[in-house]
Amino acid sequence: MLRIAVPNKGALSETAAEYLKEAGYNGRRDPKELIVADPKNDVEFFYLRPRDIATYVGSGALDVGITGRDLLIDSGSNAHEDEPLGFAASTFRFAGPAGKFRELDDLRGKRVATSYTGLVGGFLAEAGIDVDLVKLDGAVESAVRLGVADAIADVVETGTTLRKQGLEIFGPVILESEAVLIAGPNPAPGLDTLHRRLEGVMVARRYVLMDYDLPSELIEQATAIAAGMESPTISPLRDPAWVAVRVMIPRDEINHIMDALYELGARAILVTPIHAARL
Repeated sequence: MLRIAVPNKGALSETAAEYLKEAGYNGRRDPKELIVADPKNDVEFFYLRPRDIATYVGSGALDVGITGRDLLIDSGSNAHEDEPLGFAASTFRFAGPAGKFRELDDLRGKRVATSYTGLVGGFLAEAGIDVDLVKLDGAVESAVRLGVADAIADVVETGTTLRKQGLEIFGPVILESEAVLIAGPNPAPGLDTLHRRLEGVMVARRYVLMDYDLPSELIEQATAIAAGMESPTISPLRDPAWVAVRVMIPRDEINHIMDALYELGARAILVTPIHAARL
């Protein structure tokens, strides 16, 4: 069986479980279950702390896993990123008291608090900046006010939390992170099937099918508006002056494309979700 590590809690857990379910796998029903076999799909799931997943996969104890790019890099394990999964995006930045720091070089010799000492330490070492890293498990934003550190390195979303603590972002982006599928040092049977299924889920989440009727002389203009993955499917109607068109379009562009096609002359425009895909 393909042994897959899955986050058992936290921000990654719920969406990872949804991805696997939409990919046709049978995961756990009881949140207390730690190991679940899915013999129909020839896989076995191991529910672990997100921070531990890269360690298990990198050691070869498990074949693949779903975790954050940040946690993978921070672990220093022998696992490698196999495929980005397109959810749980986050950005890591430096922050310090307003006006105190302007660039990365200003951190030399300073104390930097973070929950990701491996990630941040590696970034600073590559830049040739020596600092005193302060390891914290949470509430990193309070470290400067409480006198534990001179600056911090942490996940930044809107920056609102930092501003409330009197901090401002400075320096380069440390990392753009997201959920990723990671693999260990050894080839894993069944990994190709997992790839195809997860890619199908991502396509189904990003795209929809659009059907519409169109005067046949407007096909070129309509194709310019919505070209599809390769090209639209065009079928004749009983009225030879009209055709039926089916095309895949990005989910976040549905209404703009519908408006443009309607103005062009398309009618009976319908949108259908995609539940699974193989491209």
